[in-house]
Amino acid sequence: MTTHRLGRESIHTVWDASLPPALRVQPGDTVVLDTLDASYGSVARRVQAGELPLPGHLGPDLLGVISAGVYPPGELTGGQRGHPLTGPVFVEGARPGDTLAVELLKVEPAAWGWTACRPDGIGLLDRLLAPELPADGYVHVWDLRGGTHAQFLPGIRLPLAPFPGVVGLALAEPGAHSTSPPRQVGGNMDIRQLVAGSTLYLPVEVEGGLLSAGDLHAAQGDGELSGTGIEMEGRLTLRLSVLKDRPIATPQFRAPPEPTDLWSAGSYAATGHAPDLMDAARTALHGLIVHVTREYGLSVPQAYVLSSACVDLRISQIVDAPNYTVSALLPLSIFG
Repeated sequence: MTTHRLGRESIHTVWDASLPPALRVQPGDTVVLDTLDASYGSVARRVQAGELPLPGHLGPDLLGVISAGVYPPGELTGGQRGHPLTGPVFVEGARPGDTLAVELLKVEPAAWGWTACRPDGIGLLDRLLAPELPADGYVHVWDLRGGTHAQFLPGIRLPLAPFPGVVGLALAEPGAHSTSPPRQVGGNMDIRQLVAGSTLYLPVEVEGGLLSAGDLHAAQGDGELSGTGIEMEGRLTLRLSVLKDRPIATPQFRAPPEPTDLWSAGSYAATGHAPDLMDAARTALHGLIVHVTREYGLSVPQAYVLSSACVDLRISQIVDAPNYTVSALLPLSIFG
C-alpha cells in the first residue's frame, strides 16, 4: 500500500462535492494530512513571534481572528469562511451506499494550543456568565511541547489526548455547506474518543467519498463546553478502506481504551435536573464552575476554559420524567 501526504496548500473551508480532489488514493492507502487550527494558524504565528502572553487574557484583535475565522488573504481557498480542512481525498471504488473506514493511526500535536471563551460566543454558559467574562473574551494559550502533558496553571496539569475535531465526507446535496454542524456524513463532531488507535466509519454519499479533516484538539472534555477544546495545528495520519457490505446511516466508531490516566484519581461532579437536557447541562456546569472558583481560586474565565478542556458532561438519566439529569464531572487528577 502507498503513503500519501497533503500539505496546507490543500486547505478548503466548506463541504462541497464539486470541489476537485486534492488527492486520489486506493483503498488501504495511508494519508498524512497537515492541518491548521481554528484560528487559521494565527495563534502559533503570534506565539512564535513573541506577541502573546503565556497564558493570558488577550485583546479583541486575536479573539476576533479566532471567533470569526478571518484568515490571511491568499492563504486559503474554497469560498465562504469555515473550519480550515485539508482535502478532499478521493478513495477509488467508494460509491454511494458504501462505508468508508477511517483508521486513525497517528495524531501529532503542534507546539502551541489555545482555549477561548467569550460572552457572545457559542459556549454552553456564554450568556449566563457574560457579566463575569471579559467583554473582548478570554484566551488561554497552552504550551504543548511537553508531549504528554500541558500545564494550565502551577499545580494544574492536563494529560494530552489529541484527536481531530472534524473528519467527514462530502454531502450528496449540491452546493457549498457550512463546516460548523455535524451531519450524517460526519464533519465537526468533536468526539474526543477518536484518538490514535480508533476507527471511524462514515456513510458514503458521493463517488470517492471526498474525505477532509482538520480542527485538531490536544485535549477536550465531552461537550467542548466553552466552544473550544485545546485547539491546535497538527498532523493526522489515516488509513482509508472501503466496506461494501456494511451500510450505515450515520457515523459510528470503535475506540481504544482511554489513552491517559485523566480519571485515575476520581472525579468531583455537579448535577443539573430539568425537562430540557440543555437546561440541565447548563445548571450542572454552572455549579461546577462555582465549585472550581471557590475550591481552587480560579477566575470564572479560567474555570470555564479549563472545564472545556477536561470536564465531561454525561446524561445520568433520561427516564425519570419530567426532569432529566446531567452530571458535569471534573477529573481530580489534574490538581497537584
